[in-house]
Amino acid sequence: MKAPDFLPEFFNKRVVRFLFFLVLGVHFASCKNDEEEIKRVTNVSKEPVEQIKGLETLYSDSGIVRVRVRAPELRKMVVPQPLTEMPGGIHIEFYDNQLKVESELKAKYAIHFENERKWEARNDVIVVNKKGERLNTEKLVWDERNELLTSDQHVKITTSEEIIYGNGFEANQDFSRYKIFNVKGRITVKK
Repeated sequence: MKAPDFLPEFFNKRVVRFLFFLVLGVHFASCKNDEEEIKRVTNVSKEPVEQIKGLETLYSDSGIVRVRVRAPELRKMVVPQPLTEMPGGIHIEFYDNQLKVESELKAKYAIHFENERKWEARNDVIVVNKKGERLNTEKLVWDERNELLTSDQHVKITTSEEIIYGNGFEANQDFSRYKIFNVKGRITVKK
């Protein structure tokens, strides 16, 4: 291809290409992202989106109340995943069909992982069933979907007849049936 007559002879394809890339490079070099704008757009707050003092809520199934949750404080977060934290502790009551308490769970701290439908209770966790049997541990997971209580920590179960120590535990939600893993000791209680 021959250069148009109005351009000097030295203005050939190489020079045009060079000037094109030079102008393009200067243009892109002059573009700058505002760091404050980037932070504003990409920074998602890890602060609670909801806070409640003195929480009391009921969960029902088919119109029948199954669970009552009380907590002095609740903080709902959405980052990095939806969760609810109860830093002041929690008290959960599980009900039967006649609204009688089947079991209770208390802890000094709890967190609810909403997507997984799991609760994790920590620090001085106590579960008591309607027979008066009592579980003590430092960490307990309540799986809502499977209605299962589990722990991989040291546990102590006190019944009217004995005290059982172990590492690890699994029970149904109302704590009427349970298994202790890796039993470390048993103490018979004298009546």
